[in-house]
Amino acid sequence: MHVAGNVVIDNYIKKSEFHLSRLKAGALLMQFSVGRPDMIRAINQRWLLKFWKRSLGSRDLPPWQAVESEDLSRVSANLSFLDVVDDDGEARFKISFHGATIGQVYGSTDCRGKYLDELVTGGCTKAQIPYRQVVAEGCPVYTVFDLKDRAGRIVHFERLLLPFANNGDIVDRILASFEFVCVDGAFDSRDLMKMHPGPPTLRLSATIERHLPA
Repeated sequence: MHVAGNVVIDNYIKKSEFHLSRLKAGALLMQFSVGRPDMIRAINQRWLLKFWKRSLGSRDLPPWQAVESEDLSRVSANLSFLDVVDDDGEARFKISFHGATIGQVYGSTDCRGKYLDELVTGGCTKAQIPYRQVVAEGCPVYTVFDLKDRAGRIVHFERLLLPFANNGDIVDRILASFEFVCVDGAFDSRDLMKMHPGPPTLRLSATIERHLPA
């Protein structure tokens, strides 16, 4: 949540116990193992995890200012930044930035200002559960799904979600990194996240151990 003043923060904290119980109930729809950092396959995502751990220091969560001061231009095409917005005890995820690749897979050249649940509807709402896991646990979450492009080719969708905080120890920002791999080589990324009438096939879901070296 992008907070603006102590009143908003206080109201958010008052709701937090109820809020987290609902988040964890949603997360139970997917089983998250506890994983090691070396389970992450993409080089760029491993680098981002190292950046997150370096920014963490002795805090409960790294500050969002670390993202703003870091040069992420070489990986920005596959990144999305989201604000965690408290909507009457329910977490929603508002996109504040996304790279060109993210726009293609969501079928929108500009997703800024939109909520994740507005972009992934129907069966793909399962894709929101890892974001809720990040908020509930305050740890990085790594998932791998199998998707199909327009030609029916299997595309492995690897996603790393990193929690950040503007103030204190409440997750109110998420950095999302997307990687897509097709064993057939080239694939059609247009509307890739919106092509499925049912949930994508889950291959892996894990909360990354925060205290192990990346």
